[in-house]
Amino acid sequence: MSSKINHILRQLNRMVYTILLVGYQQCGPTWKRKRKHRFHSFWMITKGSGEFIINRTPHKAEPGKLFVIVPGTVYEARTTDEEGMLEYFFIRFDCATSYEDKEEWHFATLEEDEFPLAGMYTLQNAPQVINLYEQIYHLWQRRGQVVTMRRKILFQELLLAIVQDLRAQEVTGSTTLAIERTIDYMVTRYKENLTLDELAHLAGLSNSHYSRLFKKYSGYSPIDYLTHLRMDRAKELLALSDYRLKAVARSVGYQDEFYFSRIFKKVVGESPSAFAHKHRTNQLKNE
Repeated sequence: MSSKINHILRQLNRMVYTILLVGYQQCGPTWKRKRKHRFHSFWMITKGSGEFIINRTPHKAEPGKLFVIVPGTVYEARTTDEEGMLEYFFIRFDCATSYEDKEEWHFATLEEDEFPLAGMYTLQNAPQVINLYEQIYHLWQRRGQVVTMRRKILFQELLLAIVQDLRAQEVTGSTTLAIERTIDYMVTRYKENLTLDELAHLAGLSNSHYSRLFKKYSGYSPIDYLTHLRMDRAKELLALSDYRLKAVARSVGYQDEFYFSRIFKKVVGESPSAFAHKHRTNQLKNE
């Protein structure tokens, strides 16, 4: 499951979104629907109960359930509450892939099955998600460029809240705090010769258990995370200072500048000297 959550995060981070429609549906006792959906949609159940059959798989619709419907989905929906009530927020949106990787941009439209979320999810922190829906719904009834930007920001917050909820169901609160503590430790001490033993001890876990939970939480192994922290700092120094390569390497924890150069090229996609030349040249042009 951990690799799945990390895949979801990676894909969502590579997308741009536009909201097409926001609404709040109140369904009566005889409500029934069968359609082939043409949009990406999030449905968040807030009251009552019902049944959604998505691609022939039945799901109970009740408060706390989130349904993610992708284009091409065949679904049936009906109320089952004794009082004949089912209420839910919905957001229709379109999305496309647009991201930068190693200073190269990638653009593509999505195929029907490429959105990383689909089907039914049970959320533990449903009130937070519902609150975001309410804010987006309120803004949908207004117009203006500031309002449009705020809606986009809230939609990103909604995506984040959903994925954080799914991840929290995998990693307990105490473990999350332990992982965060070691991340803070790495951020402040990345120059030092940190080891897996030291980080696992700080978290109060065995090496193997710590490594497994860290990757589940962050998508990186502990040492890979540390390496990326160092490379991010090295990029700052190369772009914004006149330090020699040896000094940059030592300032981020590497005594061997040649080893540092190999790691930098592997992570960033180009040598430190090429990166520095490009960014320092651009800086001069912009000034």
